[in-house]
Amino acid sequence: MVSRVYPEIEPYEHGMLDVGDGNLVYWEVCGNPEGKPVVGLHGGPGTGCSPVMRRRFDPSLYRIVLFDQRGSGRSLPHAADHGTDLSVNTTAHLVRDIELLREHLGVERWMVFGGSWGCTLGLHYAESFPERVTEIVMVAITSGRYSELEWLYGGLGRFFPEEYDRFRRGAPEGSVDLVAAYDALLNDADPAVRQKAADDWCAWEGSIVSMDPDHTPAPRESDPRWRHAFARITAHYFRHFAWLEDGQVLRDIGRLHGIPAVLVHGRLDMQGPLHTAWELDRAWPDAELVVVHGAAHSVQDGGMMEAILAATDKFARR
Repeated sequence: MVSRVYPEIEPYEHGMLDVGDGNLVYWEVCGNPEGKPVVGLHGGPGTGCSPVMRRRFDPSLYRIVLFDQRGSGRSLPHAADHGTDLSVNTTAHLVRDIELLREHLGVERWMVFGGSWGCTLGLHYAESFPERVTEIVMVAITSGRYSELEWLYGGLGRFFPEEYDRFRRGAPEGSVDLVAAYDALLNDADPAVRQKAADDWCAWEGSIVSMDPDHTPAPRESDPRWRHAFARITAHYFRHFAWLEDGQVLRDIGRLHGIPAVLVHGRLDMQGPLHTAWELDRAWPDAELVVVHGAAHSVQDGGMMEAILAATDKFARR
C-alpha cells in the first residue's frame, strides 16, 4: 500500500491542442498557476495520463502539466478506432508535441517527469531540448535499447513461462517476431481478431508489472477500448524500436550535463531490469540513482511512491 500521496486535485485548466496531422492532444494543468512547471509523461506507450499522476507533486508548489500522448486517453483520433492512422504517431511526433504544448502554455523551462516508456520519451526530449529542462525525475527506467525490448517480449518469458506461452500462442504459429505479429493482428480488418490480440497483449503486460501477488490492476485496464489502444500503440512503437538508434538515449546522455536528476527504480523490476538504470547513473554525473528494495515495475509496489515523492519534493523549491 502507498503510505503517502498528495491529495486528489482537479485541473484548473484543460483543452485540446491541435498538433497537426489531424491529431488533437488532450492536456490539463493542476496545482499552483504560479508554481514550478513540470510536465508528466505517461508510460505505455499508450496508457494515457491518469488522475493519480497529479498526486506525485506538491500542488502548492508545482504547476503540473499532463497530457495524453497521440492516440491515447482523451486525445483524438483514438487508436482503438480502426481507421486511426498511426503513421503520424512516432517518437519524433511526440517530442514535437511536447514542445508545442510548452509553447502553448507559455512555459520557458520546466522539469520533466516520466515513468517506464515515459523515461525513454522524456530523456530523448531532454536530449533534444536541454535548454528547456530544469530537472529530471525518471521512474522505472527504460531507454529504448533493442536488448531491452527483446528482453521484454522474449527473454523475460523464462521467468513467466505459463504467461509467456499464452502470449506466444496468441500470435500465428511459427511467428518469429511476436511484436510484429501482434502489430499485424491489432490492425486486422476483423474487430474480433483485433480485440483478442489486445486482450492477449495486455494479459502479458499485466502479468509482469509487479511481483506482489496482491497487485491490483487499474480499473481502466478492464476497458476493452483502453486495452485495444494501449496494445495497438505499444506494438506499433516497439515494432519500430521507437524510431531510435540502438543505444541512442545512453549515447547522447552527455547533452544533459548540468541538469540534476533522480532515477527511481525497483530492485525486483523484471520488466525493465535495474542494469539500464545503473548504466544511466554511471554515465550521468548529475543523476542520483535511488533503488527501491522489494519493488518491481509498478509504482504501487512498496516504497516506490515514497521514493517518487521524495524526488519531486527535492526539486520543488529549486
